[in-house]
Amino acid sequence: MKKYLLTDEWNIIEDSFHPDCLRMSESIFSLGNGRFGQRGYFEEPYSSDSYRGSFVAGVSFLDKTRVGWWKNGFPQYYTRIPRAADWSRINLRLIDEELDIAKWDVDSFYRRLNMKEGISYRDMEVTSPRGNRLRIHVEHVADMARPDLCFIKYSVTSLNYNGKISLVPLLDGVITDETTAPNEKTWNILRSGTTSDCAYLWTQTRREDTQVCYAMTCQFFKNGKEAKNTSIRIEKETQSGFSVGTDVKPGDNITLIKYIAITSSLYNERSKLIEVSVNEAHEAKNIGWDTLLEEHKQAWQEIWDDTDVIIEGDPEAQQGIRYNIFQLYQTYRGDDPRLNIGPKGLTGERYGGNTYWNTELCCVPFFLLSTPKEIAKNLLAYRHRHLPKAIENAQKLGFKKGAALFPQVTSNGEECHNEWEITFEEIHRNNIIVYAIVQHAKLTGSLDYIVQSGLEVMIAISRFWSQRVSFSQPKQKYVILGVTGPNEYENNVDNNWYTNYSCIQCLRMTLYFLDLVARDYPEEYARIRRITDLSHAEESKRWQQIIEQMYLPEDTEHGIFVQNDGYMDKVLESINDIPAEERPINQHWSWDRILRSCYIKQSDVLLGLYLYYYHFDTETIRRNFEFYEPMTVHESSLSPHIHSILAARVGKAEKAYQLFLHATRLDLDDYNNETDQGLHITSMPGSWLAIVRGFAGIQVLENTLNFSPIIPSEWSSYSFKVNFRANTLRIQVEKEIKIKLTAGNGLDIQVYGKPYTLKQGEELKIEAEK
Repeated sequence: MKKYLLTDEWNIIEDSFHPDCLRMSESIFSLGNGRFGQRGYFEEPYSSDSYRGSFVAGVSFLDKTRVGWWKNGFPQYYTRIPRAADWSRINLRLIDEELDIAKWDVDSFYRRLNMKEGISYRDMEVTSPRGNRLRIHVEHVADMARPDLCFIKYSVTSLNYNGKISLVPLLDGVITDETTAPNEKTWNILRSGTTSDCAYLWTQTRREDTQVCYAMTCQFFKNGKEAKNTSIRIEKETQSGFSVGTDVKPGDNITLIKYIAITSSLYNERSKLIEVSVNEAHEAKNIGWDTLLEEHKQAWQEIWDDTDVIIEGDPEAQQGIRYNIFQLYQTYRGDDPRLNIGPKGLTGERYGGNTYWNTELCCVPFFLLSTPKEIAKNLLAYRHRHLPKAIENAQKLGFKKGAALFPQVTSNGEECHNEWEITFEEIHRNNIIVYAIVQHAKLTGSLDYIVQSGLEVMIAISRFWSQRVSFSQPKQKYVILGVTGPNEYENNVDNNWYTNYSCIQCLRMTLYFLDLVARDYPEEYARIRRITDLSHAEESKRWQQIIEQMYLPEDTEHGIFVQNDGYMDKVLESINDIPAEERPINQHWSWDRILRSCYIKQSDVLLGLYLYYYHFDTETIRRNFEFYEPMTVHESSLSPHIHSILAARVGKAEKAYQLFLHATRLDLDDYNNETDQGLHITSMPGSWLAIVRGFAGIQVLENTLNFSPIIPSEWSSYSFKVNFRANTLRIQVEKEIKIKLTAGNGLDIQVYGKPYTLKQGEELKIEAEK
């Protein structure tokens, strides 16, 4: 772990310059607003090791296929998120020197990410090689209220310098790929130029033809008064901007405010992109810094009103949970069903910026429970939009009659992963989509989405399983052969317990909702049958047979479900047997050694017990947790919060707390030695779920919201809001549990198994059980 950031409940603070950790800091201090995002790199050039990454949501790039000899089922191209133009660039020049803190002395350095208001601050005092000393203050905002806008205030105070200082705000289109092809040209520059007070850069991705246009204008102040100095235009093929400057003496201050508009062909006509972006930049300047900032702060306040968690007595946990919520909302606005959430969000290029099953596991439940806004429905709609492609993906693999295999990795519905043991074998991803659809119905109390769209997806996925299973004559059971479970440290195994069990649940839920829709929505049922060509009786019979006769590996001696066939043949050792210098093992061991070991990236069995908790008693969960947790290395970001929730449910409060901290501060403390590549955005809501579903013990049993709160010994109290079926509840847990219905028409709940009725405005008080 790396712990060089200060602990503060609302801020991320770096109080000295750490060039050896710069890439990690660039990830940690990332800024975004769901339409675009930037790593927290310096506005001015930096000649040493740095990862300057800017990204525009919904923009992807088509790579040439790089697969081996076996190509059936692979797409012609793979999509990935490309680095966009650097719209934040501001160069600082003296008469014959240019600021580069890799080469200048850094006398003091302090930067702060204010999570409550969504503002990044940087303050430093620097000395040039010629002895010129400056104080610099920067404020950087990705506007949450106006999602096409970014604005930056860059201030310089001379401490001992006499002479001219120039500030050079640029739009820089010199872009290289950080990960796969550093010399490959990703963007074409269609046009760059300036007007009297505005610069623009119009770009287009090669091969896919998505366009993004950037425009910027600025204000310049000297000693607090706006100066009307004539700026020098900069017009190059790949850059546009201005140079503005003035003579200063010690004590003088100059400030540049840069207003940037970032528009794309996702939301605007291509022919009008320059006009739209220039107009938005001008409008931002006319509105002014103060008003834009207040609108932006208000947008963040509305988010925190819904989602904030207050933890008393544990500043590290408080900082971590707020950081995770903050970064998730910087990545995804929830207002466009064409967009999803990549594992690194808009903070890095790893995983290609594509969508994984992480979204349905972590993000959909978070949005369903944390906010009354219908954000989760757009994430579900994203998958429905891709259903035709999912059917096409399955057809490539030989499946028929509308069977669908949703991709492991995608931006457009087509599979974008090129490792066969993942692409073709990690097929459990299908079931988490059905799980998320059902969660929407269960937590909202509405069948609208299932009736309108969801059931079509469920039918297509059930058809996939109907064809994917095999019937074993020796076992007289249905089996699923040749798969990779969520634990990717075992590949090409037979009868992965989680895959088999989640297949059953997928089929069971499809049958349940098919019968429900047939009974209560006959017109919609007729439409669904028509568009899916459903043979209800015949297909239902087949699905029911699979449910009743599925093989589920168990070990009766240990009283556990077995990860997959052959797992118990391994040498079963604890992670404590791994030397500390060999962790994480995925960065130190050969793949062959990992596959032969008993060590688990994330436990498949425990994931099934978490998702389908209503089928298992506490003792079953306890036995499996005590068996698998000691062998789990948690080298997946999806793992710690699942284990934390289960530990809380079986009364292991201290273990639950340790795993919660692991999940919550995964990036801030760099548990897996990879924060420099970008943040783990899609697992971040897992830390919120660890509080709500773990420590607060929230479960939905027989359509009733149940609470069984515990409190870690490190905390004096914690509180949060939760939404359930158009009701908003505020829960505070300390020695006394307080539950208040702040919005809604009344709700029956259970606390520690006892029934209560909540009425709006009334507060229920119950003594916490120990």
